[in-house]
Amino acid sequence: MRIALTGSSGKLGRVVARELRDAGHRVIGLDVVGERGPDFVQVDLTDYGQVVDALGSVGDRHDGVDAVVHLGAIPAPGIRADVAVFHNNMAATFNVFHAATRLGIDRIVAASSETVQGLPFDVPPPYLPVDEEYPARPESVYSLVKTLEEQLAIELVRWHPQLSITALRFSNVMVPEDYAEFPSFDADVRARKWNLWSYIDARDGAHAVLRALEVAPAGFDRFLIASPDTVMSRPNAELVAEVFPGVEIRGELGVNDSLFSTAKAQRLLGYRPQHSWRDEV
Repeated sequence: MRIALTGSSGKLGRVVARELRDAGHRVIGLDVVGERGPDFVQVDLTDYGQVVDALGSVGDRHDGVDAVVHLGAIPAPGIRADVAVFHNNMAATFNVFHAATRLGIDRIVAASSETVQGLPFDVPPPYLPVDEEYPARPESVYSLVKTLEEQLAIELVRWHPQLSITALRFSNVMVPEDYAEFPSFDADVRARKWNLWSYIDARDGAHAVLRALEVAPAGFDRFLIASPDTVMSRPNAELVAEVFPGVEIRGELGVNDSLFSTAKAQRLLGYRPQHSWRDEV
């Protein structure tokens, strides 16, 4: 496929671009910053004219794409003022989704976020491990936008029955260079409780994107995407008893298994995470 990748210069975007190219796809990066080259176009995603033009064709770069992977955004709460996060991220996603539908591009994979599950879990989750089955609980403007983006996708696929939009609720993205810090997390059980001690190796995140591109049917669906284990050496039973006593346990917690369930992604997308920080440290 010819794939437009927004946010191609970001932490996850760089890995996704590499993995998609290794799988045989052509990737055209779209971002506000990046290295000049035949497969990169500088685009301000908040400008609809630039977005529809860049997805449609760009000089000798490309004459159309088969799919869009939308990762471009201010990537977390607290980086910029709330109003800037809302205006940037909401406009960028609307522009990308709307432009794709106008151009007849009917396959979109978009970065949603673990934050819609209720992070930072100052109010405990309704049960553990968490999954996609309970309603979104945004607790920040960043998370609110991700929730609205998912709702936008729901309405667009209703309008366009042939359209496929997959929202991947990525956990905290990590690359191997980040893993040296992980053993220090055991010193304070609450330091990483905000996302249930979870993370996603960027390589496994790219694998989830590839699987969604390959197998997601028409319509909308959402998937939690996390690595198979927690960032902690301490067992889950200890972590949960100390930080989330009284929370209902549904199913097995495992010793160090992720407390974000990826069972749905494994079942419907064929997601198979392969990378753990424990293999790198």
